Amino acid sequence: MDYRYQVFLAVANNLSFTKAAQELYISQPAVTRHIRELENTLGLALFNRKGNRITLTAAGEIVYRFAQKTHVLYDELQYELGTLKQTFSGSLRLGASSTISQYVIPEVIAAFHTRYPDIDVSLINGNSFEMEQKLQENRIDLAMVENYSSKTDLQYVDFSDDEIVVIAGHTCKFGRNANGTLADLQHIPLVVRERGSGTLEVIEQYLKSAGHPLDRLNVILHLGSTEAIKNFLPRFNGIGLVSVNAIHKEIQLNTLKIIPVKGLSIKRKFRFAYPKGPLTGNMKYFVDFVRNYNMTL
Repeated sequence: MDYRYQVFLAVANNLSFTKAAQELYISQPAVTRHIRELENTLGLALFNRKGNRITLTAAGEIVYRFAQKTHVLYDELQYELGTLKQTFSGSLRLGASSTISQYVIPEVIAAFHTRYPDIDVSLINGNSFEMEQKLQENRIDLAMVENYSSKTDLQYVDFSDDEIVVIAGHTCKFGRNANGTLADLQHIPLVVRERGSGTLEVIEQYLKSAGHPLDRLNVILHLGSTEAIKNFLPRFNGIGLVSVNAIHKEIQLNTLKIIPVKGLSIKRKFRFAYPKGPLTGNMKYFVDFVRNYNMTL
């Protein structure tokens, strides 16, 4: 694929020359030069420039649509040729929800890179809803999400198990009673993830089905990441709900503790999401690699 189109996609995805340069590991003047050359070749402006803000022109929207398709086709070409030569290259744009991107998948990506060093892997993160949206917009090739709900135009494949647990700071007074129940949680200050988070969606659905909807609990704060919850709890006389995968280090360091609650068992699956149709190219390599990887979760 013509490198100028790769630069164009990076600028269009970020709507920023600076962010595109950072993503591509080239200078901003180099990004500007590539875009100018592409515009001269096509004879049309691709971006509206208003101060520090840029938007796609009508021509830019058309080029963006076709460049995205070309990018996918080029990766499929690389995959087919790599299969014949037993060499593998191309790119793979991954998106993962916060819990997966921080605590689950980095080790696997490192192992994948060792196995396929010529495949250029990139990873962005956000909540599950945001990753599904970026997948629908063709800004990533493959999403890894932790929510229950599904988009009708996407396919989902499980790749790992997870459990959401009740945690608190080590000195928190709550949890000293080993016979705590779901009903007891209604009176304890609770911190949870933000709206749009797959973790929050799973918690809400579970509690509703258990007869203790979240709006009846004493939720005092929504925080935008699991890290924020973990950093908040040691200084807070209350509890949080997070993935067990996120707290291995804190349990070892004795800064957080898991509080057992009778009748509470929030199990879920981490899943791949991708456009409907067969998995092809580097997406298939990665999905097969992850599903066969021995993750100690």
